[in-house]
Amino acid sequence: MSSEHAETTDPSAGHASDGPDTPSAASPQGHEGHDAHDHAHEGDGHDAHAHDGEGEGHAHSHDLWPEGFWEQPRRLGEGLEGHGAVDDHNGGRAPGLFHVNRKHGGSHSGIRTFAKLPMALTPEDLVAAKVDVAVLGVPWDSTAGGRSGTNHGPLALRTIPHFGSYGFPSQHLDVRVNPFDVLTMCDYGDAPIHVGNTPGTFESIRKFVGTVVTSGAIPIIMGGDHAITWPAATAVADHYGHGKVGIVHFDAHADVGEDMNGALASHGTPMRKLIDSGAVPGRNFVQVGLRGYWPDRETLDWMDEHQMRTHFMAEIDRDGFDKVLERAVDEALDQADYLYISLDIDVCDPAFAPGTGTPVAGGITSIDILRAVRRLSAEVGIVAMDVVEVAPPYDNNGEITVLLANRAIGEAMTGIAMRRMGITGPDYLHPHALNLDADGAQRTQVFRTPEH
Repeated sequence: MSSEHAETTDPSAGHASDGPDTPSAASPQGHEGHDAHDHAHEGDGHDAHAHDGEGEGHAHSHDLWPEGFWEQPRRLGEGLEGHGAVDDHNGGRAPGLFHVNRKHGGSHSGIRTFAKLPMALTPEDLVAAKVDVAVLGVPWDSTAGGRSGTNHGPLALRTIPHFGSYGFPSQHLDVRVNPFDVLTMCDYGDAPIHVGNTPGTFESIRKFVGTVVTSGAIPIIMGGDHAITWPAATAVADHYGHGKVGIVHFDAHADVGEDMNGALASHGTPMRKLIDSGAVPGRNFVQVGLRGYWPDRETLDWMDEHQMRTHFMAEIDRDGFDKVLERAVDEALDQADYLYISLDIDVCDPAFAPGTGTPVAGGITSIDILRAVRRLSAEVGIVAMDVVEVAPPYDNNGEITVLLANRAIGEAMTGIAMRRMGITGPDYLHPHALNLDADGAQRTQVFRTPEH
């Protein structure tokens, strides 16, 4: 700025700004006891800037900086050539999937889709790209009877460091399969949620999941409380046929209550609603991990009447998880044409999954649930899966519940890829993961030649 603009000619302003050659212009601390923003007010109604209403010059703190400061040259070059904002992920894409991250972004940066997967926002996107697996969120917890917070589950599952990420090495070391190389997968965003309107929300969930199933993709659904299984599994049964879908249900709770404090839709009632509606008959349920002090005798009798097959923690404690899992796999194979996995994260002991609404001590371990999900996905095959009751507000600083749930989705993806590749043998593990060669003999590993 020029010194002419820096000086005011209106004496009613209560001060006169010195030009740039005075001490007040040379530093923010001008006259003793006054800083760069001090202006004299004498109660005459004038503010820090003196305006005479005629558009004449006025003084302000900018005038105290050296002449030319506000016209300093650009210091980072000019123009936009070589900007790097478009790469071969996003350049000239046809209708279908689209990437919201640049190709070489790290797993801890960028826009958070699940595992950095590309996005699909319409059923047409899913069909055009021939998507195999679509991950989607249902951030709903208005039917939870315990601690709330599961509506934060989908966001947390997208944010947590992933089991693997699209475009990065993601080979599962136990089975040596990379699902990102085998399957076309995407993030489908979140189902519409109508806060305060449970029937409207559940209808939206059913339709939203239905668009995935009818496209030919396998939906992997991130909850949300367990009530969302009612509309989600209904959508799957609508497509494949009522009575033809079975559910392997991992949970500490049976979720077959007639109601919960008078509410028919709650996270304690979804399996009963599916059975009552005819979408999924009781004989098509295999439940694993139930424990604690509920259901009561009357509800247990109802479960028996409807031929539900239930494996309590007592059976797992006595016989071991592996034997019980074998029984569950056999039952899943004989009980329906199509399999849906419903994983309530509270099936695991709170030591492995504290971040959930209704934790129950005495559950299974994280390694057991991960192996179970992978085996069912590979050996039996699944048409849908939900992971529910992840409540990040109650997770610890290590985010161990979210890490477990995220990895469970990765195990399902890996199992689906294994089945696509024809790897469906019981409890398959790659020989190298067991330190065996192709013939089953112990591998000899020589890392360096000993010095003589």
